[in-house]
Amino acid sequence: MTIDNRMAQVAAGDMATIKDNLMTAYKEAFPDGAEPQVYFAPGRVNLIGEHTDYNGGHVFPCALSIGTYAAVSKRADRRLRFYSLNFPKEGVLLSDLEECVPGKDTKWIAYPKGVIWAFAQRGLELDCGLDICIWGNIPNGSGLSSSASLEVLTGYFLRDLYGFELTNIDLALIGQYSENHYNGMNCGIMDQFASAMGKQDQAIFLDTADLSYEYAPVSLAHHKIVITNSKVKHKLVDSQYNVRRQQCEEAVALLSGRMQLKALGELSFLQLEANRDLFTDEILWKRAKHAVTENERTILAVEALKAGRLEEFGQLMNQSHISLRDDYEVSCEEIDVLVEEAWKVEGVLGSRITGGGFGGCTVSIVENGAVENFQKSVGEAYSRRLQREAEFYIVEIGNGPSKL
Repeated sequence: MTIDNRMAQVAAGDMATIKDNLMTAYKEAFPDGAEPQVYFAPGRVNLIGEHTDYNGGHVFPCALSIGTYAAVSKRADRRLRFYSLNFPKEGVLLSDLEECVPGKDTKWIAYPKGVIWAFAQRGLELDCGLDICIWGNIPNGSGLSSSASLEVLTGYFLRDLYGFELTNIDLALIGQYSENHYNGMNCGIMDQFASAMGKQDQAIFLDTADLSYEYAPVSLAHHKIVITNSKVKHKLVDSQYNVRRQQCEEAVALLSGRMQLKALGELSFLQLEANRDLFTDEILWKRAKHAVTENERTILAVEALKAGRLEEFGQLMNQSHISLRDDYEVSCEEIDVLVEEAWKVEGVLGSRITGGGFGGCTVSIVENGAVENFQKSVGEAYSRRLQREAEFYIVEIGNGPSKL
């Protein structure tokens, strides 16, 4: 089994090819369209800090060199035309600016239309429609934030084409708002922030309580970041994701009767444990325990990385997975098998589920010399135990959105 380099990275030399192919597809889909501009926004992987973003805690994601591309032009009328190279059988999807209504769209166009709607909620009305041709190399449903990538991409080209004065943090907030209120997914800010603010070879240590952040160099001269795709697609809106957020809010409500508290990220585990008696519901206790301990793990992990203590960073990744599996219960059998098998491979510093959960991918830190054996051992065990085939991507940490 080999790494699919087409998914693993987009090398600088490939950008021209991608742009040419996208321009060709655009002209075939919209033969009467104006000359387009081409844009890119990355996906993300979260190294540690899962389900802490909507709990006012810390996260530690990085942007990837894979993502979503768009060839876009303005129209003379108010129509919206969409075409995706990833879903060619759907053909050109038609809409208009008046049809950007929350909860009405069921296809992928709900994400760009949601951002257009969210711009309008800020008083940033589009004065004309668009022709949009999309292609992405983030595996769909993998937990690497294809939706956030598309949202940030849309915000980025809207800002450029219509001359809106917005920062990249504004674009992240708009993307999150659209996903929350247009698509009904109560996500935190992490995915959109990582895509909008990505920086090559740097991860983002973000405090989601106040959006303060710093870049931390990820120096892995002797190691690789390997993402393993379980091929189990997660559908977070239809899953228990929103339920987890509601459970955390219930935990905050419980604790607020005894202390001033807005979010679980404000607590240390010692403080939480001192109020254990409030939790008659064991499920709420487990959810709160994860949110609080994961926040502490993330802070410790960044300190370890800065100090060059990679083995400690890897151990904290492993602890993160155990908490997500046992306390937050957002893993699944396929992901657990991938992580268990990764832990057995010599040269693996750490491995854990990444993303919202209920499927998707794992992220592992693997010594350079162990990568080939990692793929072989984990891939064969996954096939033997579950009769499924995994995909492996060696990823590089890339920049945020750009105009090509």
